[in-house]
Amino acid sequence: MGRRGVREEIVEAALEQFHVQGYNAAGVKVITDAAGVPKGSFYNHFDSKEALAVVALQRYGAEHPVRELAGGHGEPLTRLRAHFESIRDDVVRHEFTRGCLLGNLGAEVADHSEVIREAVRQGLAQWTEAIAVVLAEARDAGALRTGVDPRATAGFIVNAWEGSLIRARADRSADAFESFFALVFGALLPAGDTASARQ
Repeated sequence: MGRRGVREEIVEAALEQFHVQGYNAAGVKVITDAAGVPKGSFYNHFDSKEALAVVALQRYGAEHPVRELAGGHGEPLTRLRAHFESIRDDVVRHEFTRGCLLGNLGAEVADHSEVIREAVRQGLAQWTEAIAVVLAEARDAGALRTGVDPRATAGFIVNAWEGSLIRARADRSADAFESFFALVFGALLPAGDTASARQ
């Protein structure tokens, strides 16, 4: 397979560097060095680092493991749990040094860049919608606890996960993830007997 184009190399390098170092620490030269391209080539493809960050966030959203959610095989809540387990495993594999790029850039830059704030907002909204679809499937299959609203609950789950990521990184421990799974998939979501079976 041939070498990726310069723009693609820059986007992939930015995705990695923003995730590892954060937005402010990952300067244009850091990104182009990581991409193995001349710094001057950056501005042939992007107007600014801010514009690159938006593309990186969009790429992150596209590559986020949402395939387990919509249209997948198996029961909806099983797919949803596998989705979060996949993200947890990636965080643990990187020894708690990374969180969610949406959450990271949202906390670091959203107050200072309206463009990045909007990209983060859209990314979180798309993720929430994908989860809401799965919860609606679970509801229709009779697997969701009575009275649980799919859309509102999806938003809560995303918020709870982002908080769990912060705590896990601060503690360098998976304990926060264990609490998330126990509460969300053991108490909050499953209908009656399903919830009891997970205890």
